[in-house]
Amino acid sequence: MLAFAVRRIAVSLPILLISTFIVFMLASLSGNPLSPLLTRNPPPPPETIALEAERLRLDHPLLERYWMWLTGLFRGDFGPSVQSNLNIGSEVAGRFMVTIRLIAVAMILALVLAVVIGVISAVKQYSKTDYTATFLGFLFLAMPAFWLAILLKQAGIDFNNAVDEQVVYTIGDASVPLPEGFGAQVADIAGHMILPTISLALISYAAWSRYQRSAMLEVMNSDYVRLARAKGLSRRRVMVKHALRNALIPLTTVTALDLASIISGAVLTEAVFQWRGMGDLLLNAIHSDDVYVVMAWLLVTATVVIVFNLLADLLYAVLDPRIRYA
Repeated sequence: MLAFAVRRIAVSLPILLISTFIVFMLASLSGNPLSPLLTRNPPPPPETIALEAERLRLDHPLLERYWMWLTGLFRGDFGPSVQSNLNIGSEVAGRFMVTIRLIAVAMILALVLAVVIGVISAVKQYSKTDYTATFLGFLFLAMPAFWLAILLKQAGIDFNNAVDEQVVYTIGDASVPLPEGFGAQVADIAGHMILPTISLALISYAAWSRYQRSAMLEVMNSDYVRLARAKGLSRRRVMVKHALRNALIPLTTVTALDLASIISGAVLTEAVFQWRGMGDLLLNAIHSDDVYVVMAWLLVTATVVIVFNLLADLLYAVLDPRIRYA
């Protein structure tokens, strides 16, 4: 198992390196970080523009700039931002904690819903419950993530207006300033997470529940399940102890592969609910041609995706002992 993990990490590093190189080239060639300075009226002195270009390393060839950025990572230097007072490393660390709690809670909620509804749909195949779950699944699958977020936000605003009090938080990831006391702060943050989490979880649950239903049906019709039932084991014990465990393996694969799309959905969800997370950081960086902030965002999210896929691979052996990594 340890050798497998080491091999996966060794294979992932070149992929991560190539991804950063491609994105750095595309981001650097797609815009000029000096545009706001060059279009200012009246224009700044040429010396000011030259100093800013030097600070942003624009006076170096593109390949050399990439090498400077890459080697700087080992010193904890993520490069200069167009905002001269912005420390990219500290900013990304703070924003990452905001985004990761949204993604983590949304994934847990989506997985629980997918497993429960997928199993019930499989056990009650072609029943009203199955048809209702199928309809809801396809309904949420057809909804764009940002549109569902807008609908939920508007519903929260309408509810607050109806009761003439702010019961549901619709803007921001926390109140400013935070209320005093640990319990009050946790409650405040949790309140701000309700609508964005539901929005992000429903999109993921819809697809995952369909995979879980199909996997469960396949396992229920397998020989070893019929043998277990023939031995006199109860239906519930067979479903929970034998069928469900193997039916979770395809869902593990799908969940790992979907992490990148969940991060994309989180960017849109954060934009709708005006969270100051990684999504907001990326959108502002793209708008201002802030190449090094874009690179920091890519590095963090790509690393999360690689680590999550590695964990999913290792989980296979836990769910199915027949799988062995040589």
